[in-house]
Amino acid sequence: MQPVLVGVSLKAYFGRRQARIWFAGAAAVLRAHDGVRSGAVEAFVIPTYLQLEDAAGAFAGTRVRLGVQDVSAFEPGAYTGEVTATEVAESGATYAEIGHAERRRLFGESDADVAAKSAAALRHGVTPVLCLGEDERADADGAASATVAQLGRSLAGAPAGPVVVAYEPVWAIGAPSPAPIDHISAVTGALRDVLAADPKRAGSRVIYGGSAGPGLLAGLGRAVDGLFLGRFAHDPAAFGDVLDEAYALARSAP
Repeated sequence: MQPVLVGVSLKAYFGRRQARIWFAGAAAVLRAHDGVRSGAVEAFVIPTYLQLEDAAGAFAGTRVRLGVQDVSAFEPGAYTGEVTATEVAESGATYAEIGHAERRRLFGESDADVAAKSAAALRHGVTPVLCLGEDERADADGAASATVAQLGRSLAGAPAGPVVVAYEPVWAIGAPSPAPIDHISAVTGALRDVLAADPKRAGSRVIYGGSAGPGLLAGLGRAVDGLFLGRFAHDPAAFGDVLDEAYALARSAP
């Protein structure tokens, strides 16, 4: 059984000074956490590019892995402003968040763009954290069908390698509460089935984001492989609460 995966994306909420304070608080929680120390719970943190070195220093000596919030579809070259997967890997980051709904909405990213970025990440040993989910609220079967199709488009032409799929229904992002548990379970189950049937994606995992926070993982159980947190993790204590739930889930596995 793989470890329960808990990730945090800080988006662009924090400047470097505030991020350093958060890193210190989160590192204290993570260092003291039996689930993280034992490997039963795997944690990753995705700061901004400029905060990556600060995060590496704060989490040194822990099992925490780091990621970036986007990655270039291009190899190194004359692409002003881009951050390549080569540089991401050289900087010690092992995850790249790709295709978040905000980037699709604000910057016009398409599934083809996501596929190109996913391919670049996988070529250089960086695991894509693919953010997928339906725009409008739909029944669970419809949402599952739409998200599975989006997964296929988002990995078209990508080389072999594991991915983390973060199911984040757009209508639930920033909402007061997450999607209903039965809805999440139906979609994540369909995503897992597709990934399990593809030998190229061995080792992939499916986690849930979209107003995820304390209390959700206990209800979802093994319907997901973990959670992808946003603003609820701005309080390191709340982050710790989710890690506790992840550890309880890990220990309940047969």
